[in-house]
Amino acid sequence: MTVTNGRPATGDTATGPTREDTVAGVVGQWKAVHPGLDTGPMEIIGRVTRCAALLQQAEDAPLRRAGLSRSEYELLGALRRTGHELTPGDLARETFSSGAAVTKRLKQLTERGLVERRGDTRDRRVAHVRLTDAGRALVDAVLPEQLAYETAVLSALDPAVQDRLAGLLAELLGRLETGAGRLRA
Repeated sequence: MTVTNGRPATGDTATGPTREDTVAGVVGQWKAVHPGLDTGPMEIIGRVTRCAALLQQAEDAPLRRAGLSRSEYELLGALRRTGHELTPGDLARETFSSGAAVTKRLKQLTERGLVERRGDTRDRRVAHVRLTDAGRALVDAVLPEQLAYETAVLSALDPAVQDRLAGLLAELLGRLETGAGRLRA
């Protein structure tokens, strides 16, 4: 086994199968071009990014069948899971979207009868958004299909591995969200 900077090299693992995926090929190419660089971070970040892209492509199929974009579904989902009205600013924070993008999507969802907007009685600049019955029904119909897909994908990993992976990703996400994982300029 070859070890670089304390990590097994691509293709060698101390406890698992050989890593043969798209990212392993990319890492191998970078190692050939820059043999002195530690490409270990690419093995994690590259795989997380690639997994996210592949999962999103497949997950979008139930959304497309429902006539929704992913970003529209995220807005509807935020309203459904919180169970109360949210302002466009709240929705932007919940979905990691810009205010302008939320405004555009809310206009489309309102035109389709999936959300309703009402003005604030004290501040006319503030709007409150809630799901309509049709919006709630649509979210509730699509969610089981999304979860069934995710369950099928994860079934390739045994439950203990799923639990360990969820814990590791939660730790990384927590650090990134609190800023501890960000580089300081």
